[in-house]
Amino acid sequence: MIHLKWEDRKTIKTIKCVHADAKKFVVHNKLTPGKMYDVKNETEEFYFIIDNSNRIGGFRKDYFK
Repeated sequence: MIHLKWEDRKTIKTIKCVHADAKKFVVHNKLTPGKMYDVKNETEEFYFIIDNSNRIGGFRKDYFK
């Protein structure tokens, strides 16, 4: 249940959002292109960040640079 404490974890790195154009999901209300986000956890395919709702969200890596 490590995901329950991700908001309190140390930031791994900071990444920049490059776009919020998703084909299947609504992402534009959670990400702002050009904004920097703190990465709390990372997998091969996803970054887990504090998004615009001030909660942890998992987003595909292709939204970031």
